[in-house]
Amino acid sequence: MSKIRRYKMKQVKIITDSCSDLTPALMEKYDIDYAQMNTVLDGKTSPASLAWTPGEVHEFYEIMRSGRRITTTQVPVEEFNRVFTKYIEAGQDIVYIACSSKQSGSVNTAHVLAEKLMKEYPERKIFCIDSLNASMGEGMLAIEAARLAEKDMSAEEINEKITAMRKIVNEYCTVHSLDALRRAGRVKATSAFFGNLMGVKPIIIADAVGAQSAFKKVKGRQNSFKEIVSLLKESIIDPENQTVYILHADCAAEEVDQLKSLILSEIPCKEIYVGYIGPIIGASIGPDAVAIFGLGKEVTYNLGD
Repeated sequence: MSKIRRYKMKQVKIITDSCSDLTPALMEKYDIDYAQMNTVLDGKTSPASLAWTPGEVHEFYEIMRSGRRITTTQVPVEEFNRVFTKYIEAGQDIVYIACSSKQSGSVNTAHVLAEKLMKEYPERKIFCIDSLNASMGEGMLAIEAARLAEKDMSAEEINEKITAMRKIVNEYCTVHSLDALRRAGRVKATSAFFGNLMGVKPIIIADAVGAQSAFKKVKGRQNSFKEIVSLLKESIIDPENQTVYILHADCAAEEVDQLKSLILSEIPCKEIYVGYIGPIIGASIGPDAVAIFGLGKEVTYNLGD
C-alpha cells in the first residue's frame, strides 16, 4: 500500500510556473504547486507539464534536432484563476514565484488577476514576484520560499525575503548549437552559421534585470564546461551548505557525468542535483544545452549597460 504524504496546512502556498523546471518529486517534497504555460508544435497547443519521463524529454528534443520549431505561450489567465482560487478558497495566502518578466508576460497576467481576487477575497493576500530568473534559477527561489512557508512566515515576510534574494541566484549556461537560438530570434542567422562552423559556445547568464544575456564566448564544448564551472566557483558563496543544480537538455549521460565530476573537483558543495531543462526554456535554448546554478555574489551584469 503506497504512502500518502500529508501536509499540515500552511498559511501560505508557494506557486511557480512551468518555467521553473521543478520536478514533481521536488514540488511534492517542498509542497509547491505550479501554473502551466503552453508549448505549440505544428499549430497544436499543449500544456507544458513538468511531469515528463526521460523518454518524453528525448522525444521533445529530437523534434528540435530534426529542425522543427517549438514555440511557447505564457500562463493563460484561466490557468492562474484555477490554481490561485484553489488555495484562496482553502484559506491560504499565495506567493507566486514567476519566470522573469524579460522572458514571459506571466507575472503581469498574474498580478492583474491577483488584484481582482483580493477584492473578491479581502481576507487573503497574493504576492506575485518577478524572479528575474528562469529554469532552476526560478525553481531555487520557489524552494527557498517553500522553506520559509514551512517556518510559518507570512506572505508579506516571504515576499520581502525572496525579492531580496533574486540577484544572488547565479546561473551559467552553455549551448551545443546556436540553431535553436537562431529560430527563436535570439541570434542572427549569419551569426549562428559562423558560430556553429567555428565551434563558438556562448556562456549565457540571467543578468541583473532578468534578461538571458550572452556573457562571453568560448570555443569548444569542453572549454564551455570548464568555463561555466570556473564562473560558478568564483561567484558561489558558502558552497558547503548548498546544493549545486545541473540542468540539461537531453545531453549524453557521459557529458552530464563529466560536468558533475568537474564541479565536484572544483566546488566543495553539499550535494549536486541533476535534472532536465524543461519545455519552456528548452524550446528556445535547444537540445544539448546545459546550465548550472548556485547562490552567491549579487549579479550586477546588465546587457543594456
